[in-house]
Amino acid sequence: MKKLLLLLSCFLAFSLSVHAQKPMSHEIMIKLKKVGAPKISPDGRHVIYSRIETSYNLEEQTSDLWIAATDGSSQPRKLTNSKGGEDNYHWSATSDKIYFIAKRDGDEAPQLYVLPLAGGEAQRLTTLSTGVSDVKFSSDGSRIIFSSRVFPTAFTDSVSKKLAEEKKKIKTKARVYQSFPVRYWDSWLDEKQGHIFTMDLKSGSKPVNLMASISLVNSPGFRLGSYNFSADGKSVVFTATTEYNTTAYQSAKTNIYSVSLSGSKETVLVSDETSYTSAEFTADGKYLITSGSAIGNKLYYLNRIYRFDASSFSAKKELAATLDRPINDMEITGSAILASIEDQGVDRIVEISLADGSVKPVLGADAGSFTGLSLSTDPRIFAYQYQNIATPPEVWVSANGSLKAISKANDAVLAGLDLQKPEVIWTKSSRGKMIRSVVLKPTGFDASKKYPLFVLMHGGPASSFKDVFGYRWNPYILGSAGYVIVMTDYTGSVGYGEKFAQDIQFDPFKGPGQEIEEAAADAIKRFSYIDGTKQAAGGASYGGHLANWMQATTSHYKCLISHAGLVNSEAQWGTSDVIWGRELMNGGAPWVPTKTWKEQNPMRFAANFKTPMLLTVGENDYRVPINNTLENWSIHQRLQIPSKLIVFPGENHWILNPDNSKFHYSEIQGWLATYLK
Repeated sequence: MKKLLLLLSCFLAFSLSVHAQKPMSHEIMIKLKKVGAPKISPDGRHVIYSRIETSYNLEEQTSDLWIAATDGSSQPRKLTNSKGGEDNYHWSATSDKIYFIAKRDGDEAPQLYVLPLAGGEAQRLTTLSTGVSDVKFSSDGSRIIFSSRVFPTAFTDSVSKKLAEEKKKIKTKARVYQSFPVRYWDSWLDEKQGHIFTMDLKSGSKPVNLMASISLVNSPGFRLGSYNFSADGKSVVFTATTEYNTTAYQSAKTNIYSVSLSGSKETVLVSDETSYTSAEFTADGKYLITSGSAIGNKLYYLNRIYRFDASSFSAKKELAATLDRPINDMEITGSAILASIEDQGVDRIVEISLADGSVKPVLGADAGSFTGLSLSTDPRIFAYQYQNIATPPEVWVSANGSLKAISKANDAVLAGLDLQKPEVIWTKSSRGKMIRSVVLKPTGFDASKKYPLFVLMHGGPASSFKDVFGYRWNPYILGSAGYVIVMTDYTGSVGYGEKFAQDIQFDPFKGPGQEIEEAAADAIKRFSYIDGTKQAAGGASYGGHLANWMQATTSHYKCLISHAGLVNSEAQWGTSDVIWGRELMNGGAPWVPTKTWKEQNPMRFAANFKTPMLLTVGENDYRVPINNTLENWSIHQRLQIPSKLIVFPGENHWILNPDNSKFHYSEIQGWLATYLK
């Protein structure tokens, strides 16, 4: 373990070099390669991953698959070269072919392709009009299952095509709903459902819809979750809910079911007090391993791991019961589970025993994040993604305890940048909690100088300022003009235990805002290079909510920035795509005059607004709809407070278009310069 940490330290020292003087800019960031999660071959000899070459000109942006030897004996090489990108890539059981999903010329929707590594072009395996997603392979590689969104009664592709054609002929374009929800993220929902299909790869037969005899699909609240093959390959285990249409007034509970590959009515495997997100059999068929969370009146519950006796689906046992940390992803191997967990700002890899649930560390220190696990048939050889605040995700391989960087797609560019090493501080709050913050110095830092402070607040709130690279609110770009950045994990953040995340309930803004203020004051006291007379604060989503709360309750900031932030909790409850969690947060519906609704709604304190504020929003944001930003803008204009409104047509909760992103950054930097310089 010491040797592994030494290797990692050397890598961190290289990637966080402070000798170069070139700052991170949007132009540099947009050219960084985006490396996808790895898939290691069953024999452990090679790894594949996607690599996106981003450009301001979207026509020039490419996404292709790359392959590399896991021992680093050769440079990675590009496998595909098509206009559309590849997704959901897999190895064949014999490690000689690669399967992936792509939408290529002539495809109405994404289809499954196979590419032989011995040579030749990729061959299309499916022609389903509704497309293919989330492919899973049987253990021998002879059969696949996948999902496709179809009309509830469309159990064959011919019926899907017929219904689609009939819909096109309808001249009236009204949307009609009888239950909640009607929108999700940036899209209006329709009546289509996710169904599971199966296909025999050896015979080349057409895909078969396994849901034809399943009664669940007749429920207006049916929603498919995850799915996997059974150990013997004769059936499919899947999670699903029939309560999705009740999410206006409760949390939808998800159970575990199975269906035979020959087609049959569903069998209920597990239905208890837990809502399950995944279910998978161990290779020997002895256990069913599931993940799920409690259902109750708490705002947040950890996703936990459970083991069932597969012969009876009883003898439920929680594994890693004392872990008390979120699980990012996991893979079952032999007698254990390899999992990536979030722990106080970093992502670590741990091994969880299937026998007794004990946990032991595998990879991870006080810096950096390890996710995207992919295992070979030899559990000692696995691939993963590594990243930190200064380094985008890259593919690495651990082979018999030796760590090796594989993709190295951005090393050359990063080596020429001044990427200051972050410093972590812990502040004891006035409420007695230990609160973690990350402090980042600006480019070209000079200890003899004083720098303004930008307090950056994260979204969520069930999120955190992890040691990961960010594209949407990159602290190196935000601080490049000469600002110290402080990023605080307030109460409600994850990675500090379930209770810490739950404690934000009934106190959405006051407590977290106070902790952010106290952490900033602590940083100013600790570091003489921070100019406490020049402070700004801002954030997106929940960070935008908090910026609006700072506007209502503080006056020492020179300016504020709120992206996709609510100013009126009551309006947000009524127009967002998710509402039940907001009711749990505030202790009841908005018409119930709870203390939280009355005392922690920024709009109710608009008379206190006085700080110049930049407001930005995506027009297609249904998570924090534009009405909240417009209401906030109206308040600022009515009170004649210096303010600027920027609306991005076509963007959702995130500003993703490269040109729009560049403009967004420039406007933020211009706003900060106006009031902090």
